[in-house]
Amino acid sequence: MIDGESIVYGVLVSFAIVVVLMPAFIRLLKRVGMGKRIRIEGPETHYAKEGTPAMGGLLIVLVVLGIAGAIELLTGSFFDASTIAPLATLALVGLLGTVDDWLNASTGDGISATQKLLWQTVVAGAAAWQIQNTYAIDQLAVPFVGAVDIHPFLFILIAAFAIVATSNAVNITDGLDGLAGGTLIFAFIGYMIIAFTFGQPNLAELCALIIGAILAFLWFNVHPAQIFMGDSGSLALGATLAVTAVISGQVLLLPLIGLVFVMETGSVIAQVVSVKLRGKRIFKMSPLHHHFELVGWDEEKITLRFWIIGALSALIGVAFYMATVGLLS
Repeated sequence: MIDGESIVYGVLVSFAIVVVLMPAFIRLLKRVGMGKRIRIEGPETHYAKEGTPAMGGLLIVLVVLGIAGAIELLTGSFFDASTIAPLATLALVGLLGTVDDWLNASTGDGISATQKLLWQTVVAGAAAWQIQNTYAIDQLAVPFVGAVDIHPFLFILIAAFAIVATSNAVNITDGLDGLAGGTLIFAFIGYMIIAFTFGQPNLAELCALIIGAILAFLWFNVHPAQIFMGDSGSLALGATLAVTAVISGQVLLLPLIGLVFVMETGSVIAQVVSVKLRGKRIFKMSPLHHHFELVGWDEEKITLRFWIIGALSALIGVAFYMATVGLLS
């Protein structure tokens, strides 16, 4: 039986393991030449980050999977319908990101965007189908409205789109020291609360494991970063966040709880559309965090302010969920 105490232990255990292992992991990445290659078209202030190890997300993924497996061995009840899909997504998309990080560091060219999208779509489609099939979902929870009937196939399409979109949105956000990690923590806290109150304690504990691991990663990733998350972390954790949202029944709250990711992705889309249609830029550079860098904000100020937005949006999202539940009860 998982309770609040188990969730606290989950955060602490995953935090402790990642904190202990990360220094050796950083040395290993340096030894094998896994240094970050900085885009020359990015802000000049980022050039100093060239060579910083980039594959920190892999340790997060491995530790979370390892602890989850240990809990299952000890209790025999952790792997259930609410945890199989997010754990499989974490592993499979983490593998994609790891290969991309490795190729980037080795050759300067990672996996093509088309190949990435294809892999993400396959994983997202399989996860969405498994969730719908397991729970026989034919309704969608709408904030302040309640359950609305939906065709199972349409639900699968919405869920798969959310998984792919969130995976890439977190990847886009991962451009400043601590930015993606901090905002992910607040988003996972939001869904941990929702999962626990929704009667999915195993899913809530999985969120706790992820939160603890990211907190430990941030210890080494805050400015000036000793290690970057890389695609191994940002793609995998973004996809897992979306799967968590789908399983908890609150996928429509994801754009609010993950508002920073929406802002970052929206800025890229708006910039591209504006340049193509008007021949003019809306922002000095996209994603949005680069715009604020070029405006003159310090990196730490941008990160902390985006964290504040992430914390508030997650809080509002949980409040919307609570209000809807109260409205229906």
